[in-house]
Amino acid sequence: MFIITFLHWVADYLLSLAKMVQNREVGWITIERKTGRHIREQQPLWKKLKLLLLFNPLTEWLDTTHLMRLYLHHTAVEEGKEEATPASRNRIKAFVDFYHINMNDFTPSDTEAYATFEDFFVRAHKPGSRPIYRKDDPTAAVVVADSRVVAYEAVAESKKIWIKGNDFSITNLVMDKNLGPKFADGPVASFRLSPQDYHRYHSPVSGTIKQFRSMPGDYYEVDPIALQSQVDILTRNARDYVVIETKEFGEVLFVAIGASQVGTVRIHPQYQQPGNQIHKGDELGIFQFGGSSIIVAFQKGRIQFDEDILKASKNAIAVDVEVGMSLGRAVGEKIHDEL
Repeated sequence: MFIITFLHWVADYLLSLAKMVQNREVGWITIERKTGRHIREQQPLWKKLKLLLLFNPLTEWLDTTHLMRLYLHHTAVEEGKEEATPASRNRIKAFVDFYHINMNDFTPSDTEAYATFEDFFVRAHKPGSRPIYRKDDPTAAVVVADSRVVAYEAVAESKKIWIKGNDFSITNLVMDKNLGPKFADGPVASFRLSPQDYHRYHSPVSGTIKQFRSMPGDYYEVDPIALQSQVDILTRNARDYVVIETKEFGEVLFVAIGASQVGTVRIHPQYQQPGNQIHKGDELGIFQFGGSSIIVAFQKGRIQFDEDILKASKNAIAVDVEVGMSLGRAVGEKIHDEL
């Protein structure tokens, strides 16, 4: 009886694996915030295998000459060029079908309306498809992208659980010894975007642009396999950042980080100018083709992240979120005094 039960279990397990591969559900387990369900991210099997091959202790030990980094960078640049050609539009429908993208959320919704894959990749949301949580309440921070998010109450905690690069720190991320320490021991949220996601990103808060900087770099993958390796992904990849000065949260650091196949990390020109105003939910910039990542850092004691995100993050599980959802609320002496 035990043998029969065991064989049934093995058969069910193998069938479930086959179904997962068929449905492209071979990515990391996440929690879908809308439903609370645990789901696996859709990802091509070949990509999963490539990541396991490239980001493991043996490869990291052997790759002392950084040939892997050079290869990935070259591949990303070349693929980015291809996505801007007219012939690339032939890939759009197959891409939508493969990832089950709901085009009713976007404008234009007709895949034939895009001249190139690059145009499709930076497609815009249809008005009203992503409502902003408590839009007129400046004490409520919101999710910045359709993505998978983890959030931690301190950078040190994020390094223990999620970001394992040897030299990751906010100072190394922004390459500024004056700016970095302001956020060194503060709360941090990490948003990871996959190629099938909407690749425009939005401001989490309302305030004034205080600082902008653009930094060239590599184009490593930002899959959790890569982030949890000893390669310093986030501090090596190309990135743009702004500092937003707010009344409710103090200074907020927003870093848009390029990744595999991202041809451009671009914060819109109006938000590159210190002194310009930005409102919660405003479109801050875009990524062009590929996966990508965003780090939003707060000063210590200025935000309380939502409990469901914190709870999942402590277990190294990301939450599947959409632009405009609640991220957290402002806290601190200044807020309490005003209330």
